[in-house]
Amino acid sequence: MNLIVAVDENWAIGNGNNLLVRIPKDHKMFREETTGKVVVLGRKTLETFPQGQPLKNRTNIILTKDPSYTVKDAVMAHSIPELLEILKDYKKEDVYIIGGESVYRQMLPYCDVAHVTKIDHAYDADAYFPNLDEDEEWEVTDYGEEETYFDLEYRFMKYERKK
Repeated sequence: MNLIVAVDENWAIGNGNNLLVRIPKDHKMFREETTGKVVVLGRKTLETFPQGQPLKNRTNIILTKDPSYTVKDAVMAHSIPELLEILKDYKKEDVYIIGGESVYRQMLPYCDVAHVTKIDHAYDADAYFPNLDEDEEWEVTDYGEEETYFDLEYRFMKYERKK
């Protein structure tokens, strides 16, 4: 299973239920990586999308504790065991965890690949991703070229769980 995330230099991912920054090339990479695949996200993350609608051309699975919460064109899961049961119907390599913080933390143990956009800046933040550089179970397997968006430097990185 994969996860995909953009982090700042402190592994922050959001503030006030919003992304820290919007980098067009990061969004393009996200689209290319996840289109036609399965994305798993929390209710709060879904609510930050345009009109709170699921992502097009993907199977959207929403993790929420609220048993009455429903979204058109999305599958609901109300617990991690229920989510894992639903995910058995899909190839592991086609599943992407896309946030937010609590979903990433709960699903990290089940993931083997992390696609991380590392942004060379520190933002004010209230949501964080676990620091994979400090986690001995993970290693960098692809270190992209440094890219620039206005005055912001970032790179696409791939981490894999050590076998």
